[in-house]
Amino acid sequence: MSSPTDIATAAENGPYDVHAVQEKWQRIWAEKDPFRAGGEDDTRPRKYVLAMFPYPSGDLHMGHAENYLYSDIVARFWRHRGYNVLNPIGWDSFGLPAENAAIKRGVEPRGWTYGNIAQQRSSMQQYGVSFDWSRVLHTSDPEYYRWNQWLFQRLYEKGLAYRKDALVNWDPVDQTVLANEQVLPDGTSERSGAVVVKKKLTQWFFRITEYADRLLDDLNQLEGFWPHKVLQMQRNWIGRSVGADIDFEIEGRADKITVFSTRPDTLYGATFMVVAPDSDLAAELVASASPEARMRFQDYLDTVQKTSEIDRQTADRPKTGVFLERYAVNPVTGERLPIWAADYVLAGYGHGAVMAVPAHDQRDLDFARAFDLPVKVVVDTTAPVTGAIPVIELDAEGVPIDPGAPGIDEIDPAKTGVALTGDGRMMNSGPLDGLSKRNAIARAIEQLEAAGTGRAAKTYRLRDWLISRQRYWGTPIPMVHTADGRIVPVPDEQLPVELPAMEGLDLTPKGSSPLGAATGWVETVDPETGAPALRDPDTMDTFVDSSWYFLRFLSPGDTTKAFSSKDADRWGPVDFYIGGVEHAILHLLYARFITKALFDMGLVEFTEPFSHLINQGMVILDGAKMSKSKGNLVLFQDELNAHGADALRVALAFAGPVEDDKDWSDVSTTGAAKFLARAWRIAHEVTSAPDVVWAEGDQALRRVTHRLWADAPALIEQTKFNVVVARLMELVNATRKTIDGPAGAGDPAVREAAEAIAMVLDLFAPHTAEEMWEQLGYEPFVGLATWRQADPTLLVEESVTAVVQIDGKVRGTLTVPARISADELEALARADEKVVRSLVGREIARVVVRAPKVVSFTTA
Repeated sequence: MSSPTDIATAAENGPYDVHAVQEKWQRIWAEKDPFRAGGEDDTRPRKYVLAMFPYPSGDLHMGHAENYLYSDIVARFWRHRGYNVLNPIGWDSFGLPAENAAIKRGVEPRGWTYGNIAQQRSSMQQYGVSFDWSRVLHTSDPEYYRWNQWLFQRLYEKGLAYRKDALVNWDPVDQTVLANEQVLPDGTSERSGAVVVKKKLTQWFFRITEYADRLLDDLNQLEGFWPHKVLQMQRNWIGRSVGADIDFEIEGRADKITVFSTRPDTLYGATFMVVAPDSDLAAELVASASPEARMRFQDYLDTVQKTSEIDRQTADRPKTGVFLERYAVNPVTGERLPIWAADYVLAGYGHGAVMAVPAHDQRDLDFARAFDLPVKVVVDTTAPVTGAIPVIELDAEGVPIDPGAPGIDEIDPAKTGVALTGDGRMMNSGPLDGLSKRNAIARAIEQLEAAGTGRAAKTYRLRDWLISRQRYWGTPIPMVHTADGRIVPVPDEQLPVELPAMEGLDLTPKGSSPLGAATGWVETVDPETGAPALRDPDTMDTFVDSSWYFLRFLSPGDTTKAFSSKDADRWGPVDFYIGGVEHAILHLLYARFITKALFDMGLVEFTEPFSHLINQGMVILDGAKMSKSKGNLVLFQDELNAHGADALRVALAFAGPVEDDKDWSDVSTTGAAKFLARAWRIAHEVTSAPDVVWAEGDQALRRVTHRLWADAPALIEQTKFNVVVARLMELVNATRKTIDGPAGAGDPAVREAAEAIAMVLDLFAPHTAEEMWEQLGYEPFVGLATWRQADPTLLVEESVTAVVQIDGKVRGTLTVPARISADELEALARADEKVVRSLVGREIARVVVRAPKVVSFTTA
């Protein structure tokens, strides 16, 4: 493979040594630290630019290369615009992958993790990313996770951290629990790929559901600033449903069962009740059933627990269930409703029980038909829902008589197998008859509240955040379990509760935290009484670490507080947050929750952590995601060694829109290297002095330069980085044309263009840009130079190129005045020799003129 120097030399016959330039400027940047954010005395306006921090699983890969390129472009742009920019970096260094890798290699997680961090840091510096290296943090440092524990204690004080028995998602390979968000749509673990099963454990939770409405409603603030897809994913995950809680009496049970329904108006059509088989309620109800029923239930439960929630919710899956030999009482009709356990009801939704209205819910109907249960129509979907309420004539059995309509009988769900889910008018519903859906729901809730059997309610798909993990490499939960059953927080002054050394600890996953076996660590004293006690053996989900790290970057060395509220007010929220869409739910939702909780504590003055969100696509190869198992990895270090950082950066920026996937087979680092060599050579050929009068230069070249100055800011803010690279290439070509023309390299416009190239190129190829800037006679650093304003007089086009089309095909071009009229342009087009020849023997049927750019002839 050719070296970068060979490529550049072959292209331009110039001594452009990529690696020498790269090493030179990285050394200078390290010495001078030009990208450190200004302090409190810095009066410039501020921008906080942040890339999602990496997990140290090895060296950087092409996804990292793309992510940190885009964040660096944004950071460099705002510095050029005169802003004080904060652009920090750190490592999300706790977690299962490091622990599993350490177990596999027979080493301890800390050494493996920090070795990878050192490698990634070196690669980032080689890549020329303008990070503020004075603010580096690692979430596995006790100095950081001390504040995770502090945050836990503040949430505990507010009732937002609690411990309870619950059915949890259990990863049978990693032997730990997972939050709902860590279970993939196919029911497998995002960590190990194993099928997740349900298991009952006592675990720690954060009460994120208390913020469900705010998390949902505040998404409206982010419209236009976050990708619409991400906003919709969060809305769907929170999943707010509005309806009523309805209380059902249970025969032989003192307490009622509460059921949530979005359609309380259909209560008259409820013919049975279904409870989740893996709920405590199902176990309680079946306990008094016959031995045969209990055995059937246990067999069914064993099967259900091996099935993912995703599969259980599949609409076309055959319905299964068991009768619990218990009955509920319909609160409005007094009818006895048989209670079944069925796997299409989830323990975590609503109250783990549903009233089944099979005529108007497809899943309930499928179940009713499978087990021969009654189906009762209570919504006439053939009736109009607007205008006057129709008079409904009923026969002796209460069935509507409407000979002129299609007839409810003809679409009876019990016969057709298709539930009536559309709007209509209520029927067979006593005082609700004739009402539309909207009015019937409101009336039904009024009646339930008046009778004391129900009330308006909301429920959510969102569940509380399960943070307990039964693994070693994470933040210890700072709670103490006393001999008399109390759970006591570790006092703030005793934080951090540090992880013990792993000597003698078996980290192999076994279903309980290895910290429980660390006798010298787990045995402690009750901080209130001094009596013997035990530390909580679980560690925190690593998403806790990343839920607030953007705040720790503001005060990374502070030993007295997690972050300074003053600094948070000064810098926050993050102006631009850059990362992959794979974090659309987990990380972003948790960070939003923690920010709102901190706002309520008076510690920050904003309620959303990230003002703008930029999601990049993936870097793929030949249409497939890169992976070691597929053997289709393109290694980051290999590309740096072969072509240099600047060529890699330019090639990725030019490859396509930020949000699109980029196929590496379409990325040309060789072409980028040639382009950079041409740009570098221009700076070396300039002969005019820095104080030359630009206005005396070639006006055509000056117009190209100033169009770039005029257009680049908006293009950058719209993340159209590929378009800016294309415009740079256009300016390089125009400059080369002037240099090779009569005016030569001494033309003042050439210097002006060369300086513009260096300034804008700094976004994409900072090493080359710095070298050009120095060659042009300026002190470092071009990365801190203020971009120039376009001269509006140079943006007025004196002439443009007009295209002439015949039947959609280009048949000629014309150079015309920019202010030409439509009639004048059409006349010139008709007179053009190429157009005349193309129209021989053809009759013009239609002419469209869009002066000064296009003339389109359509022939008969």
